[in-house]
Amino acid sequence: MVRARGAPASRSRRKRILKKAKGFWGDRKNHIRQSSNAVMSAMAFNYCHRKLKKRDFRRLWITRVGIAANCNGISYSKLIDGLKKVECRLNRKMLSELAVHDPEGFKALAGSAKSALAA
Repeated sequence: MVRARGAPASRSRRKRILKKAKGFWGDRKNHIRQSSNAVMSAMAFNYCHRKLKKRDFRRLWITRVGIAANCNGISYSKLIDGLKKVECRLNRKMLSELAVHDPEGFKALAGSAKSALAA
């Protein structure tokens, strides 16, 4: 009986890791031990950062809306409270887009929030 060798499986394992390490710098791209460590770290950070990206974008949107609200003479928290009282269902992403691309529309929203808080 012919002896079964592990060469094809080993080669495919190495190729899979080196393919994921494409674009890495120095020995991390073409030496299997460094590549495998680098790829494992990169995959772990990739998972974490997909989760953190959501947090970062929400923070950016809140910052933009807060600055636009202050320009219209109302604080961020009062703006959000007023919009809830008016039953405006825009999320922070859309409010941020309005603040950046349509300042007049955002000004109208801020005015309606102010009037809701005054009443």
